[in-house]
Amino acid sequence: MSTDKLAQDRFDEMLRQALKGHSEPVPADFTNMMLRQIIDAQERRILARVVLQERLTLAACIVFGSIAIVAATVFPDIVAAVFRGIATSLTQQGEALTNKVPLAIRAFCSEWQFYTVLGGVLGFAIYSFVELLLGNDLTIA
Repeated sequence: MSTDKLAQDRFDEMLRQALKGHSEPVPADFTNMMLRQIIDAQERRILARVVLQERLTLAACIVFGSIAIVAATVFPDIVAAVFRGIATSLTQQGEALTNKVPLAIRAFCSEWQFYTVLGGVLGFAIYSFVELLLGNDLTIA
């Protein structure tokens, strides 16, 4: 039995108990109308949150873009020096990484059995974690 059906049955039972002493007839689709209103309210809240996040992101892009334009206009030498420093640092780190690749390949070749077992264990751990998070929801009747 699905979760929605259980929630609807529970809501029907609560409604039935609350309206026992009430003399007005309740329409047949009253539960569906109420659940639809609840779902609509939740969807509106989620949509409002998403719109707020998008507006904040747009505002941040405009502010940081403006700051970058002003900085490049007012302090062009400092901005150029900063970018040169970043580029130099990235180039040096890239060269260091390319020098370490042959060492890593040699280490893997000498211990390939260990790394294969380690990779299998890591793969199983990741698979188990994903199954834990995204596995089927089982309900016990």
